[in-house]
Amino acid sequence: MIKAAAFLLSVGMACAQPALLPWPSKVAMGQGSLAIDASFRVALTGYREPRLDRAVERFLARLAQKTGVPIASSFSSDTSQVALRIACDHAGELVEKLGEDESYRLEVSATEARLTAPEPLGILHGLETFLQLVEARSTSFAAPASTIEDQPRFAWRGLHLDVSRHWMPVEVVKRTLDGMAAVKLNVFHWHLSDDQGFRIESRRFPRLQELGSDGEFYSQEQVRDVIAYARDRGIRVVPEFDVPGHTTSWLVGYPELASAPGPYSIERRWGGFDPTLDPTRESTYEFLDAFFGEMSELFPDQFFHVGGDEVNGKQWNVSDAIRSFMATHQLKDAQALQAYFNRRVEAILEKHGKRMEGWDEILDPDLPRNIVIQSWRGQKSLADAARLGYAGILSSGYYLDHMDSSATLYGVDPLAADSDALSRDEKSRILGGEVAMWGEFVDPENVDSRIWPRAAAVAERLWSPGETKDARDLYRRLDRVSFELDALGLTNRSSYEPMLARLTGGALFEPLKNLADVVEPGSLGQRQRTHKYTQQTPLNRLVDAVRPESALAREFAAAVDAGDHAVVQRWLMLWRDNDARLAPVLAKSFLLTEDAVVSKDLSRLGTIGLAALDFKERRTRPTPRWIAEQRTFLTKAAKVQAELRIAIVPSIQKLVESAAH
Repeated sequence: MIKAAAFLLSVGMACAQPALLPWPSKVAMGQGSLAIDASFRVALTGYREPRLDRAVERFLARLAQKTGVPIASSFSSDTSQVALRIACDHAGELVEKLGEDESYRLEVSATEARLTAPEPLGILHGLETFLQLVEARSTSFAAPASTIEDQPRFAWRGLHLDVSRHWMPVEVVKRTLDGMAAVKLNVFHWHLSDDQGFRIESRRFPRLQELGSDGEFYSQEQVRDVIAYARDRGIRVVPEFDVPGHTTSWLVGYPELASAPGPYSIERRWGGFDPTLDPTRESTYEFLDAFFGEMSELFPDQFFHVGGDEVNGKQWNVSDAIRSFMATHQLKDAQALQAYFNRRVEAILEKHGKRMEGWDEILDPDLPRNIVIQSWRGQKSLADAARLGYAGILSSGYYLDHMDSSATLYGVDPLAADSDALSRDEKSRILGGEVAMWGEFVDPENVDSRIWPRAAAVAERLWSPGETKDARDLYRRLDRVSFELDALGLTNRSSYEPMLARLTGGALFEPLKNLADVVEPGSLGQRQRTHKYTQQTPLNRLVDAVRPESALAREFAAAVDAGDHAVVQRWLMLWRDNDARLAPVLAKSFLLTEDAVVSKDLSRLGTIGLAALDFKERRTRPTPRWIAEQRTFLTKAAKVQAELRIAIVPSIQKLVESAAH
């Protein structure tokens, strides 16, 4: 009982704090609160621009939606009788740049609120914070009295979205940007080409999209619209066109660029492939100069991502012409040839006013020091780049398709591990990080649930002070943010039950949900090893519907740790009996039959947990044979089956070990 009371006390103390995410640099809570009612008015003073006006209009609309209060959408510069005074000091950059001032100060009292910032970006962030402060009270909605001084820890806080492997329409991109703005992510890394698809209109080279996209690509007008939409929300857009590898979709329309004869077709499988651009022909660089020039005019951001990853060099090594070129230019291997290619590409981009960015395979000490290295292979490569004088961003540890928990993602820090030993000057070259959503196992229906709310955990790691590390408090706030994102128009929560209901045809939906609530998808590698996927494989199975992280498993684990016998027993009984109800449903659907073994294992886990509780209640130690049998089964149950893992296994293990001792 003492342990349970301590747990409840700690939760109660945590809930006294507002559910802000990312957590601000400085927060001081005051007395009282500012009521949100129909008289709520906003005044905007100081520097004004259309972007700020639109931001305030969106803010008022969202505030009205959140509270249900009929709040007027109009605002003015008249500061008399207003609830929120907004003052911006001066304009930001015409084209948003890395390192702009994003700081703001928000003061809320019982009578009014004041939001001030040097530049528009700070106002945008402060409005998001105010919306998060608003909560329902016993008689009304209100924002608690507080003083918040806030600024980001890292200037680069990105989200990478792969639209090449599975196409994502404009509406998906825009709601992703809405989610990013809500948690103060500020770089949208748009992965627009890969072996499986070329996703943007080129007017110079139209066969790129005509033959390499299956008709699914963004027009240049749509791209401009997305960039404007992102700028309105304080987000930079960085395109990625992967070269010289991952270029199969380029070569469908332009096989003369390839290192080996065609013809080529769009790749339908996942993985790394041999086709590469030929880095030895001048015509390759003439093509890239023209294409990158066209894209540089379309994308105003300073940075331009050229990929550069997973080039195996097989086509280069078997080509007599390419091997002869390498010998003439004293290039000893494929890596040296790629470095030569990258130097040529960097010069092209510099000519077009761009700063080259690429995955960590492009790192070479002969490249100019103004390029940016994006590390996916580990923090060592990030630290190595910084020591050599290169700026870098971290993605290793932030791959959403690996299906790591929010707590695991939260524990990864760009300045930890190998970067911890860097000098102050070297650490300053680490610009931040990017959470990565690769497209093998996502489509427009489930992509939001794969990104959110876990990406918000990374957003806090990149924005908040380094000492903000309480994972339990993160989850308290993350649950709230997940609801807020769904209200914003994302489908991270709302897509779940319709996908489950479709699997059952509406019959006995509840037993399937009982199973789905406590299982999680296997990682990218686990799924690829289990099933022969192609680009055309429908993502319509249970593994595609369930959430990456089971909230119920986390709640159950907390109840086990707190010794809450009644709650634990109630869940165990439900899981024990669920298979008997679910088995007939699974047997009738070819999409669900593979999940029968998982359902049976969940039932047995419930039985084992109840037995362990019974042993403890009777103060009786189970036999060594019983303990050994359960440990063997738990080892099996912890493994991925039907591409799913049962998330309550660790908690059942705790119950068994507690009974054993």
